[in-house]
Amino acid sequence: MDIRNIKTFQTIIRLGSFQRAAEELQYGQSTVTMHIQKLESDLGVKLLERGKKLTLTEAGRLFHQNADLLLKDYDFLQASMDELVKGDAGIIRLGVMEPTASYRLPQLLGPFLRQHPKVKISIHIGNTTVLGQMLHEGSIDMAICSTPNTGLDHSFEPFFMERLALLVPETHALASKPSIRLRDLQNEHLLITNSQCPYRQKLENALLENGGSPYSGMEIGNMAALKYYVQADFGIAVVPVISATPCPQGTVLKAIDDLDSGLVTGLLRKMNASTFSLATESLVEIFRKELKSAVSSAS
Repeated sequence: MDIRNIKTFQTIIRLGSFQRAAEELQYGQSTVTMHIQKLESDLGVKLLERGKKLTLTEAGRLFHQNADLLLKDYDFLQASMDELVKGDAGIIRLGVMEPTASYRLPQLLGPFLRQHPKVKISIHIGNTTVLGQMLHEGSIDMAICSTPNTGLDHSFEPFFMERLALLVPETHALASKPSIRLRDLQNEHLLITNSQCPYRQKLENALLENGGSPYSGMEIGNMAALKYYVQADFGIAVVPVISATPCPQGTVLKAIDDLDSGLVTGLLRKMNASTFSLATESLVEIFRKELKSAVSSAS
């Protein structure tokens, strides 16, 4: 069914004649007649009895009662599509890894959502491996994460370097050491995240390459929890600086001289993905601008 034919039918019923409907809709009367004939043909029923006075058939009365709801739904859908095209509406499915999800994202989303109140954002938190798989499956539109292991299906745009440092209890021997290197962690009890965490992978690779192995470790699945286990003196941990600033009471954050830079974090998206909606592109531009500048100024 053509939505124009339905609007023509409802206008005829409201005004009581084909001629008045044609005048209001600015159609020729033959066009109005054609719309009704096509509508009746599509439905397979007769809607109007034509004579000195228009009369609705039983089918016409039923269609008339429900057509307004259909037109309202159509108008709502059309308005929603217009808002989507203009960047005023839509759904953004965003994957984010820690600590960006907790420490950076809320400050960025607040101003964006105030400017785009009709845009809905769905946030999925996970490590780079999980987010990459979700992106591949189409469960999310993009992800803010570390550099993926492969770039065959995805494109990655670096935004900033997430700096890492060693968090230790202030009573620990390393707390007073003026300079710390990876080999100083040898035989220490390290608090580490799960094996898929890119922060753990970077640390383990660095330890193997710089003589910091062997070591013993206690695995804690949540990155945000590490600092509290250090505070409770369960061990020491290499953590993102932002997640341990300010330091929990009774702990000290120490730089590791030979732990190069940190973990590159940026935007992961599908290589062959169609262009994002205007709202999504606006959010990407905020990430591009604010994440780069905020981290640069903090360095």
